[in-house]
This record gives sequence, C-alpha cells and structure tokens, in this order.
Amino acid sequence: MSQCKIVILGCGGVGKSALTIEFVHKRFVTTYDPTIEDAYRKQIEVDKKPYVLEIFDTAGQEEFTSISDCTIRCGDGFVIVYSKADRDSFTSVKSHFDRIHRIKDTNTKIPIILVENKADLNLKSAVDPNEGEQLSKELGCSFLKTSAKLEYNVEKTFVSLVKEISSLRSVQSEKESKKRKKKKKFFSKKNPLNRMKNRNKCFGCNLM
Repeated sequence: MSQCKIVILGCGGVGKSALTIEFVHKRFVTTYDPTIEDAYRKQIEVDKKPYVLEIFDTAGQEEFTSISDCTIRCGDGFVIVYSKADRDSFTSVKSHFDRIHRIKDTNTKIPIILVENKADLNLKSAVDPNEGEQLSKELGCSFLKTSAKLEYNVEKTFVSLVKEISSLRSVQSEKESKKRKKKKKFFSKKNPLNRMKNRNKCFGCNLM
C-alpha cells in the first residue's frame, strides 16, 4: 500500500484545519483554534489503488516555521490554502510556494495544489474571482475553490493531489528503470569477458 505525506500550508485562520478535519473525520469545525502542528492518517482508494495518507496541518504563525520546515522536507505533496475573505493570505501564497521549493531543493516537479477556501461565505471577496486561477497558472500548479462547511471540493483536493503524486512517482520510476538498464548495458560492454566472447563468436567459436 502506497503512502503519501501531504503538507497543508497557509496563513492562520484560512481554514487549513477545517479542510483537513472535514476530509479525515467528515466533521466541520466551527471554532478557530490556532494550530502548532497536527498530524492525521486516512486510508483512501484512488483509481482502484489503496493509499495511506499522512496529512500534516501546519501552523500559520511565523514563530513555528522551524517546525513546519522539517515537515516540508519530507512532504510528497502540498496544499497551499488562502481565504477568499483575506487578501493578505492570498498575497502570501507566493512565499509559501517559494519556501516549498527552497526546502525541497529539487529539479523535479513538486505536486502542489492552490486552494481558495471559504467559498460558502456570502460576502464581497477580497480576492478577484479569477486571481487564484491566474496565479496557479503562473506558478504551474493546480487550483481549486473549496468550502469545508459545505464539503465542496474537499475530497477532490486530496484525491487530485494523490493522483499528481502517483503520476510523478511513475515518471521517476520509469526514469530510474531506464538509467539502470543503460548502466547495465554500459558495464556489460566494458566487461573483458564479454569482449572475448564477441571476438570468439566472430571466428565461429564458442567460449566454454
């Protein structure tokens, strides 16, 4: 059974915990309790394959960044959350994105989904309707609008991220397989015994 470590990032109060708890426990949290860092486990099936998700709900406060840095380092995929009611949370998205890439320090694509949360709020949005999607295109990541309260796109967020992680793993596995075959072929040609076999074959002989 494959395991996926998913890290939730975003400013405080954007609904990171609400999204996570709604997905894991099917329960909407009505009170805001600042998180230092919580971890959850959930088993799901995606494309008929079982996965165990380890979900890390990180702190939105700067004083706990050193804790979440360690979590980011071992993460397989990331959800960056902002609230449509909080302009500052949207403007901080780029810093979260850059932080992930700085800590992961890899040339391969990192599975990231940008989420605009609190779609249920009936108020004028602090973020223009198309800004989130436009930013996701600039960053090269997926985008979804969600509501933990209405259970809107909550499961889709995690399932989509698992699919991205799985797809990336398949690509990496294929690349590694090709490298191993190429390496094996290279050393096979370099082997003196193999060269001797080839020379003997030219003269119609078989090496015992």
